Amino acid sequence: MAEFVPLGSDERILDTMIQLARATKAHRVIVAGSSAFDIYIGLLQRGFSRTVTTVTCRIPCGQHDVALVSGDHSVTALERLLARVVPFLNSRATLAVWVSAQEHGSGRKLQLLLERLGFRIEAGAKCENGVVLSAQRREWSQIAKAA
Repeated sequence: MAEFVPLGSDERILDTMIQLARATKAHRVIVAGSSAFDIYIGLLQRGFSRTVTTVTCRIPCGQHDVALVSGDHSVTALERLLARVVPFLNSRATLAVWVSAQEHGSGRKLQLLLERLGFRIEAGAKCENGVVLSAQRREWSQIAKAA
């Protein structure tokens, strides 16, 4: 008889991020944030072999399909982190951002930040430690109209 081993909180958050970003093992994934190494290891264990971190991939030339950003960040710190990650993403990229529940009222600020960076929030899920938001890069024609 197989023993049931409950998933830890971090495992559920990672699974939620993968699902909301619609990441597949064929995608090139970049991870960032204070939990980047844990996410990186978790993705490798799940068979995502095309995964890097912002530390291991230093040349941002729009080559990644998915970004997973996690950790305890203020909105200001998250803004700086996302500004570093976005150049690594291609024109059809999706990103999933985990926001800690400690940052009260950060949802609207995060939405405005993502819109400024050219992303549109598509989905979200509440986790016990915060919220995971998924955003898709907008078409360039939509960005031109917004400008």
